[in-house]
Amino acid sequence: MTDSPVFLDVGRPPVPDMVIARGVVPFFLPHRPVRGRLVRLGALTDALLARHTYHPVVARLVGQALALAAGLSTALKFRGTFSLQAKGNGAVDMLLADCTDTGALRGYARCDAEMLETLLTQSPDPSAEALLGSGYLAFTVDQGGDNRHQGIVAIEGNSLAAMSLHYFETSEQLRCQIHLACEHTAAGWRAGALILEQVAGAGGIAPELDEDAQDESWRTATALAMTLTDRELLDDSLPPEQLLFRLFHTEGVAADRARALSYGCRCSRARLSGILQGFSDNDLDHMAIDGTIVMTCEFCHYDFKFPRADMHGQVIGKR
Repeated sequence: MTDSPVFLDVGRPPVPDMVIARGVVPFFLPHRPVRGRLVRLGALTDALLARHTYHPVVARLVGQALALAAGLSTALKFRGTFSLQAKGNGAVDMLLADCTDTGALRGYARCDAEMLETLLTQSPDPSAEALLGSGYLAFTVDQGGDNRHQGIVAIEGNSLAAMSLHYFETSEQLRCQIHLACEHTAAGWRAGALILEQVAGAGGIAPELDEDAQDESWRTATALAMTLTDRELLDDSLPPEQLLFRLFHTEGVAADRARALSYGCRCSRARLSGILQGFSDNDLDHMAIDGTIVMTCEFCHYDFKFPRADMHGQVIGKR
């Protein structure tokens, strides 16, 4: 907390200034109607997850969501934020991850501790379906103002990858394969994703292939992708190009320009102070504990503390 007055303090909390220069590596198979992204969050995973006190099964789910958001966002041309959100009636009733067009990444999960404890007595490693329960999965591109596009489907599938595939099959009619992984390693939390998409031959990658040949190419590519292990995906010492060559060298894989990912929480004292100024003095009095109002950022888990004496609310309901 700084000595500056609240209305002058626009500073962010002390969060890691971290960038993963080659966080997402797009690639394609030159003679096949297949393209994809290899996502390796590296130490950024630990920086994002370790600020919370998640149970490991919840942390793994959040890490997978972060890798998925990073991978899907880089397939789009937009200015703003891409987000995935799952809301259900399970122990994890909210899962959110978002990534900006510049690669700023953040996410969090809201968890009911009692429900999770009960669930863990039934299974020590519950699936994403068991953690989230019934609800919906939404993908949103928000470019500000009215320029917002969202797709929503019911949660279906026992993993986050399967739920996402259900969305693409039903809402986008897009043929995909998704491999997500997140584990706590000797170096800390690590997360990654391999995402494949089939591109129509008319799209220019393999226009000479007829429909049967395109289907066969897709089956070959997905069979090769299925040989990927979580250990390979999360191995910091294995360069992305080497991993892609290991998977697809028989198909002549080519990597495209890599995209950077960074620690992306965008909270600030100034923004939260503006929110507090919208409350009445009565409400501010109820929020204060021992003379201090504490607002916690769900993403970076940082407590912003505002002296009640410095805050002056609006008079609600009067002109």
